[in-house]
Amino acid sequence: MSQKSQILLVDDEPESCKALSLLLGQPDYQVESCHSGEQALEIIKKQPFDLIISDLVLPGISGIDVLKQVKEDSPDTCVILITGKASTETAVEAMREGALDYVTKPFNIERLKIQVVKALEKTHLVRENNYLRQQLHGRYRFDNIIGTSQVMQRVFSRMEKVTGTDSTILILGASGTGKELVARAIHYNSQRKNKPFIAINCGAIPSELLESELFGHVKGAFTNAYTEKAGKFEVAHGGTIFLDEIGNMPQQLQVKLLRVLQEHEFERVGSSQKIQTNIRLISATNANLQEQVKSGQFREDLYYRLNVIPIHLPPLKERRGDIPQLARFFGEKICKEMNRPQISIGADAIKAMEAYDWPGNVREMENIIERTIALTDSPMIKCADLPPDIGKNLPETPSTKTEITSDGIDMKQVIVDIEREMIQQAMVLENGVKARAADLLKINRTTLVEKIKRLGIDV
Repeated sequence: MSQKSQILLVDDEPESCKALSLLLGQPDYQVESCHSGEQALEIIKKQPFDLIISDLVLPGISGIDVLKQVKEDSPDTCVILITGKASTETAVEAMREGALDYVTKPFNIERLKIQVVKALEKTHLVRENNYLRQQLHGRYRFDNIIGTSQVMQRVFSRMEKVTGTDSTILILGASGTGKELVARAIHYNSQRKNKPFIAINCGAIPSELLESELFGHVKGAFTNAYTEKAGKFEVAHGGTIFLDEIGNMPQQLQVKLLRVLQEHEFERVGSSQKIQTNIRLISATNANLQEQVKSGQFREDLYYRLNVIPIHLPPLKERRGDIPQLARFFGEKICKEMNRPQISIGADAIKAMEAYDWPGNVREMENIIERTIALTDSPMIKCADLPPDIGKNLPETPSTKTEITSDGIDMKQVIVDIEREMIQQAMVLENGVKARAADLLKINRTTLVEKIKRLGIDV
């Protein structure tokens, strides 16, 4: 059931408030009224409203003062002012201070109802956009890029340093290492975070269409150009452009991109009119641009313009220590998306994944775990559940069966070895969280900590 829209009426004439409340009565409106600006401000402090309809002339604090305070405390809340004494000066002041509308008495109730509907739609749309923006910002926090290995910590350190700059960035790394995720994280943690982030894959768009996609075109610029179109550089003004697979950009476009970076302006296809642009450029490639420069495929001057701050993303096989954490993260995320109970990942499956080279990197891992969860009914992913190419990588381990020979056996050492193995498995399964590992082993956390120290287990 949708929540009722909250409306506050402010008028020093109680009968006017009552009449307006009745006229605006709707099942999905919750209407409250008060009779002074002071009362209105007290109520607004305690409760948020979607719309405030206030008389302009009030004893003490005026409707304009109420408007100013509302816009200072809650900029998303719409305000409609009503007055019996219309004047151009007050109308202009009201609109300048942020009023949605300025209505004179006697007002047309049908027109007012339409304005109320528009105001509520605007308030809800703005709040929804703000919520989605916050969700988007949260999704691309640095700590949502998984990795505790030293190589990833170096990546995070460089990312943090560049967020406060407008420097051009070149992200290097094999396919599937998360280049776009890093670009988005940099944007959404920068001063440009409330402006557009636009990603274009230069290798996915035919070369004859890429120029129009980037810079737009005017009507009649080429066959089928029936209307004018703004390009991505125009739409992204104030924000960030992310050019993925920049190594695939045709040479003639490389010249135009170089000029944009130098002059901060461009022309639409078919036009000579200059358009100013203010964007941050982040590009990415899995190709060796230096080799392309040597072979003449890529302009050397553009390469140096793009490579102001390089960020190298390592392949997953160079950060195997992050694999258990990544596997658990994707497992929890995918189970949530599939609306099914959480599935744990067995120690044998983790070991097999750590031994696998992951040619498709992080993207391949996410896809494999999604496929495995979709096809598995068990509450735990075992090595046998993984694709054969990964499952065959399970390192051979000595048999856990212990036999007593005629020479006897050191039972204390056997118990120590088993204890160590169980603790290590639990720590892997619970991603190094001691409290959860202790629960898995049915012992107290303090007991687990003491055993880890005594057994010299590296966690």
